[in-house]
Amino acid sequence: MRASLQPVIRWIEPGSQVLDLGCGDGELMAHLQAQGCKGYGLEIDKDCIVKSIEKGVNVIEQNLDDGLTNFADKSADTVVMTQALQATRRPDLVLAEMLRVGRQAIITFPNFAHISHRYQLGLLGRMPVSKSLPYQWFDTPNIHLSTFYDFEQLCKAQNATIIDRQVIGGTLASIWPNLLGELALFRVRGES
Repeated sequence: MRASLQPVIRWIEPGSQVLDLGCGDGELMAHLQAQGCKGYGLEIDKDCIVKSIEKGVNVIEQNLDDGLTNFADKSADTVVMTQALQATRRPDLVLAEMLRVGRQAIITFPNFAHISHRYQLGLLGRMPVSKSLPYQWFDTPNIHLSTFYDFEQLCKAQNATIIDRQVIGGTLASIWPNLLGELALFRVRGES
């Protein structure tokens, strides 16, 4: 299990109803199911869908850019999206749908403002490549890169309350998350 998923798991109550958007190979949802959670993974990649099914995850083939209209308001306790928001056409609409469907939303994404990315772009004049952004500019699935501050502004614009915020990236990252945080983790709630 990826270390970055541990805080996500702690934020989800055992036995709750979970919707995992962009579930990949089903690793997170399979772990949550073992803790008594119920729910679905949504995925567009056929190979990942097969891997999810092999892990016993109920998975729906769905493009997240088409919305979540097949899910009722507040039909899930938690809607989670790990490292996929930046690959959607309209992250703002995806977040709004997550907040409509779930009582809480958990989102993780690579922080484009990390110091190594600033160095590569600012001093080397190259698009950043790192552990959190492992693709070259020409083959990346990431189309909307953001920072901690950008996401906080999006939450504010959507009247979403940030319940918890965590950063992956070393000891000092919690002091300067926008500069030293490699990966952003947010738990948010929409208007009641």
